[in-house]
Amino acid sequence: MLPAQESVGRPRLYCGQACRQRAYEQRSATAKAGLSPDVVLVTRTELDGLQDRLFQLRCALEDVQTLLADKPTKVEMERALAELVRSTGRLDKLWLSGRNAG
Repeated sequence: MLPAQESVGRPRLYCGQACRQRAYEQRSATAKAGLSPDVVLVTRTELDGLQDRLFQLRCALEDVQTLLADKPTKVEMERALAELVRSTGRLDKLWLSGRNAG
């Protein structure tokens, strides 16, 4: 969804016709399947990608935890935190919207 704009009329909900169409298709598919409107359908590939990203983040967090218990050097800590930021950055770019998943 787009942020509210200071203009006349109803605020836009979609960035364009294609996004509006994908949202309609999503609502249609869930209704035909008898699913609740708040259900989100994703492909197996999209779900696998999300699970991979979450696993990378979990591993990076565990590495930092382990390192903290071992009294790390500044260089070791910087390296572990850089990996954590890198893992988080990939998740930060993930948006589930319509049929698009990061």
